[in-house]
Amino acid sequence: MNRTLFVSLGEGEVIARCLKEKVAVSVIERLPGGGVRLVCRSSGGAERMRTVFKRQILEGAQTLREPHRPSTPLW
Repeated sequence: MNRTLFVSLGEGEVIARCLKEKVAVSVIERLPGGGVRLVCRSSGGAERMRTVFKRQILEGAQTLREPHRPSTPLW
């Protein structure tokens, strides 16, 4: 079972709904094209959030991540 969801809502709203449903979040990050990538801690929690976000789930291929590494070394 996959724990990852791509949701077309803002980060704050996704976190609020996860708290309301008492689903633990492992990772949440913004997508470059809008929306967020949500990784739940359990597959059961992910299934619960799939039913909650039924209409907001992004379909198709998503650009997974924004680059977050520094362009130059820190040292």
